[in-house]
Parts: sequence; structure tokens; C-alpha cells
Amino acid sequence: MKLNQLRDNEGATKSRKRVGRGPGSGKGKMGGRGIKGQKSRSGVAINGYEGGQMPLYMRLPKRGFNMRNPKKFAVINLGILQKFIDDKKIDPKKDITEDVLVESGLVRRKLDGVRLLAKGELKSKVSLTVTGASKAAVAAVEAAGGSVTLPE
Repeated sequence: MKLNQLRDNEGATKSRKRVGRGPGSGKGKMGGRGIKGQKSRSGVAINGYEGGQMPLYMRLPKRGFNMRNPKKFAVINLGILQKFIDDKKIDPKKDITEDVLVESGLVRRKLDGVRLLAKGELKSKVSLTVTGASKAAVAAVEAAGGSVTLPE
């Protein structure tokens, strides 16, 4: 067998339907779109329109509250912080600020600040300065002999 003899299996590919190619094709003239009207024109998408019936997205109940401008925090977990300390990418003896976390590569960018969460465990004694931290994370850092400084 040669490369020019390769073929798909019978019935594996199907040629696309070419509409508007004459009356003999069965899909000629108007191409199956009917006569006039919005849907017969090109470039029309009526998503969510149900012909005058109340659309589904309007029938469903709305709950809760969505802030217009929520704060986005870069999140770090204690386990990953410990891993970076073990890999000598972060020095635990120095004060660890948000800029140090960005330089080490633990956080890509600060966004609205860095938030510390308690997933994983911290063995090193560290002094952290971050925008936010969960109560469990603060307790875990203090249990390891460190401290967490949060802005007022």
C-alpha cells in the first residue's frame, strides 16, 4: 500500500450539504429557509427567544447577590508555601511579603492582594505579610511558631 492509496472507510466521511445550488438539488433557491422573515436572512441568531413564550432564563427563580466589582485575590495554601521553602525558593528566616511570593514564582501576580488558606501543613517558622488569611491558616502558622500580619 502506498500513501496515495489511503482512503477512509466506506461511510466514514459525508460530504456537506450545499444549499442554494439550483432546483434539482432539493435545497435550491431559498436553501430550506422558507420565504422572507428574520430567520431567512443571514447573520441572525435569536438565542433564548421562545416565540413570545416567557423564556426559560426569565422563568427560573433568581437567588443570591452578585457583586459588580468583586475583589480577586491570588490564593496560596500552606502546603505549597512549605514546598517552596523546602525547595529553597523562599527563605523562611526573612519576612515573607507579597512581593517575595511573586519573585519566587509561587504567585504569578498579586491581583487585589494575596490570601493565605489552610490547605496542607506548615512546619517552618515564618513571618508572613499578606492581604488576607483564613482563621485556620493564621492558627496553623502560629502553631508552627510563626506570625501573620494583615493590613487593618
